[in-house]
Amino acid sequence: MIEQDTIRLLRECDAGIKMGISSIDDVLSYVSDKDFKDGLIDCKAEHEKLGCEIRDRLAKFQDDGKEPNPMAKGMSWIKTNTMLTLNESDETIADLMTDGCNMGVKSLSKYLNKYEAAEEYSKDIAKKLINLEGQFAVDIRKYL
Repeated sequence: MIEQDTIRLLRECDAGIKMGISSIDDVLSYVSDKDFKDGLIDCKAEHEKLGCEIRDRLAKFQDDGKEPNPMAKGMSWIKTNTMLTLNESDETIADLMTDGCNMGVKSLSKYLNKYEAAEEYSKDIAKKLINLEGQFAVDIRKYL
């Protein structure tokens, strides 16, 4: 049970990180404020760092990780491009990123509770990701 919950939790974290990185990549070229852009780049780097840690951990279980849900990724892309077409501004990007961070915190918290038998190391990774997403949403409020 511990191993299965650990793998499942890490897979959800992996998918969440990939979704976060993709979302940042989708908006980065539209950002005009240098500090905001730097914050996005730093957040992406932190996601990539945690992603490497997760993939290393999953490799120990001979697991390849998980890709984000194609429907969710597609809907996110459509929403991002529609909103940016209507209003290409840092405020719009901050709004999109805040929604994404909040969705990440919500879903990862759900998985953390669902896979309660996961090893502590993996739970700590999930908590780091939840904190990263939550803090970034707070940090970008000034652009809303």
